[in-house]
Amino acid sequence: MSEESIIIGRNSVWEALQAGRSISKIYIAAGNTAAPLLRIKEYARERDILVETVPSKVLHHLVPDGRHQGVVAFGAAVSFADLTEVLAGVAEKVEVPFLVLLDGIEDVHNLGAIIRTAECAGAHAILVPKRRSAPLNETVGKTSAGAIEYMPIVPIGNSVQLLNRLKKRGFWVIGADMDGETDYFHSSLTEPIVLVIGSEGKGISRLVKETCDVLVQIPMFGHINSLNASVAAALLMYEVVRQRQAVTKK
Repeated sequence: MSEESIIIGRNSVWEALQAGRSISKIYIAAGNTAAPLLRIKEYARERDILVETVPSKVLHHLVPDGRHQGVVAFGAAVSFADLTEVLAGVAEKVEVPFLVLLDGIEDVHNLGAIIRTAECAGAHAILVPKRRSAPLNETVGKTSAGAIEYMPIVPIGNSVQLLNRLKKRGFWVIGADMDGETDYFHSSLTEPIVLVIGSEGKGISRLVKETCDVLVQIPMFGHINSLNASVAAALLMYEVVRQRQAVTKK
């Protein structure tokens, strides 16, 4: 990523401020007095962050699709996390590790939506291959509704090698696949797991699929035989939540 990135939208800018991300300046559309924008302006000025009121056409130029919601910020690029440090933090909190590996997700909206759900579901990190993956750009940040500020993103090289190392550490690798041998709600997801989500069109790559301990499917009852990648990821992540909460309540 570049040294500085654009943060677009009210939720994304607000969460970036709340998370303490380094912000150099904020543009707010002239004449827009919406309460969320006034809150952003006040919070930023209290922290000596430059806030400029600019014509809406300036924001339209920066964000051609018009989804800026009256505010754009310029901040440091999202920092990547180190997996060793992430797992050390999980162990310190005495929690069961829950990682999500994205194998070939190339749509920025899907990536942002998955990051948002992962943060809400309490996943500990998103593992993103350095190749064949959507860039972590401003669209991802906006689609994640600010969750990218809190969810550790770990860049990885060889997915198969990493999964094998994690398996030796006791992780169970669960792959989402249309031809999976079992329904997702019949699999035990209470142990340390890596949930693997494949690309929007091709699914999980062959070598990664062969590395999974089990492939699970989401039953389909309509005429369409597959779900959007982010929707499938959401169902699976919250099945992890459901099962782990059930164990905790016993």
